[in-house]
Amino acid sequence: MKTILFQGDSITDCGRNREDKRVGRGYSLFAASVLSCDFPGEYDIYNTGISGNRIVDVYARIKDDIINLKPDYMSILVGVNDVWHELERQNGVSAEKYEKIYDMLLEEVLAELPDIRMMILEPYVIHGTGSDSYYDKFRREVELRAAAAHRLSRKYGLPFIPLQNIFDEAVKKSGAPTHWCIDGVHPTHAGHQMIARAWLEAFEKIK
Repeated sequence: MKTILFQGDSITDCGRNREDKRVGRGYSLFAASVLSCDFPGEYDIYNTGISGNRIVDVYARIKDDIINLKPDYMSILVGVNDVWHELERQNGVSAEKYEKIYDMLLEEVLAELPDIRMMILEPYVIHGTGSDSYYDKFRREVELRAAAAHRLSRKYGLPFIPLQNIFDEAVKKSGAPTHWCIDGVHPTHAGHQMIARAWLEAFEKIK
């Protein structure tokens, strides 16, 4: 049986069970439901995302919540809190440090688990109650982290899942950001479904 790990912040966490590290109620659940239905008994699926995490927080728990689990596959979505925490309480992570720590994380995981297959999801933000007070700066800074994540995906030859454009196009079609995200960051069920579809499409190419 192969092990899949979903890693990241609150978008990944989404109310997961801390005791058994199961999938929560978001995109990881939607993706896991498809895999469990279509390939019964083939995958053991975990979620160790933690609400509020920045890249430095994920890196701090790299041993316990990534390496020790020895996943065969892992995806990671992190970056929006590195900006949001700075805008809200001056406790963010600069774009330069974000890239440096993310690079360290990927290098160490690949060194410890050379056969792991990883996917990097793009951090994103759209208009909403949590982002509109400083939207232009929020968007600009998130895009810097997204660009860094994309560079690292190329450096390590990892699939990159571009979420910003997916959400932007969905908003254009529906005309209502709140249909896709509760507050500009945290997805609704529809938003989580979009992420899950993108995740599954990328996973199909590496499994």
